[in-house]
Amino acid sequence: MKDLGKRLFEFAVKTLKYLRTLPDSYEYRVIKYQLAKSCTSSGANYEEAQAGSSRADFSNKTRIALREMRESNYWLRIIDRIIEKENKELKELISESNELKKILGSIVQKTRKK
Repeated sequence: MKDLGKRLFEFAVKTLKYLRTLPDSYEYRVIKYQLAKSCTSSGANYEEAQAGSSRADFSNKTRIALREMRESNYWLRIIDRIIEKENKELKELISESNELKKILGSIVQKTRKK
């Protein structure tokens, strides 16, 4: 399995590139703005967590990364429901965001127990 930081980075890049393919209507502009923020924030917070000054700091930043990934997954599912046609790239992004949520959630759970 690839390093989690690399997976989060690649997820953000792929999501941003996908956003370029969406229409420029008002509704999509709102979704694109929100998704661009959340998909990049998840990786950025995980990156910050790696340099956490304490276990609590690491846990907090990882928890924020999880929340942002949950938000990304939400926006991707919204797009999936309103898009006109089946899209393999979108399905892959949804699948990856689900996997990343599980990984980040597991880290959060393990750091809570310690």
